[in-house]
Amino acid sequence: MPLILAVDTAAADGSIALADDSGLREEVALHAPRGFSHVIFGAVESLLARHGCKLADVELFAGASGPGSFTGVRVGLAAVKGLAEVTGRPVVAVSNLDALAELGSASLRCPVLDAQRGEVYAALVRAGGGTVIEATVIPFERFLSLLPQSLMSDEAFEWISPDFELIAPALAGTRFAEYPVVRAPRAMAGTIARIALRRADAGLALDPAVIEANYVRRSDAEIFWKHD
Repeated sequence: MPLILAVDTAAADGSIALADDSGLREEVALHAPRGFSHVIFGAVESLLARHGCKLADVELFAGASGPGSFTGVRVGLAAVKGLAEVTGRPVVAVSNLDALAELGSASLRCPVLDAQRGEVYAALVRAGGGTVIEATVIPFERFLSLLPQSLMSDEAFEWISPDFELIAPALAGTRFAEYPVVRAPRAMAGTIARIALRRADAGLALDPAVIEANYVRRSDAEIFWKHD
């Protein structure tokens, strides 16, 4: 029975989870105003101890790859990659938008995250895989203009977000307000673990050295850097 440890520190409220192919063993919410690097390894050690496990018992690691906080994503992925390197285990990186989409039930699912600065991270995906609109960072009102009316009139559609209060004003009075909303929890490591286990079964787990973040938005350093 493969044991999987999942880490998500892409947002202000993070989480870790321990799972196996029979389901979730435990998910722990993490709140770290000073940064997750101060708490993550202690939290992992405590989680494993509560289940009578050692790090060497973990056969698969999973990490949230973003989009989200640049620092948070880096800390979480670095932790996962480091633990996997030490134990010689593979890693699956899971997009936070993919994790949100996993919570849906409609054939068309639109995960949305607060990207700050008046923008959202969003995508439009099909149940079971397939992307209609790639992950993007954009003002929410502009994202609405990208949604294909023909698809949405023919297929079941839903919003999925932990930040629905952020987007609700833009939906009010529009045809988009009629679609159902899935209010996602802040703790998503358990969902990430479930996706990672499925991908590992499909042969998609990777060497930790090749795992990379998917920030969607460029960092400020990239945006403002200029050649001399």
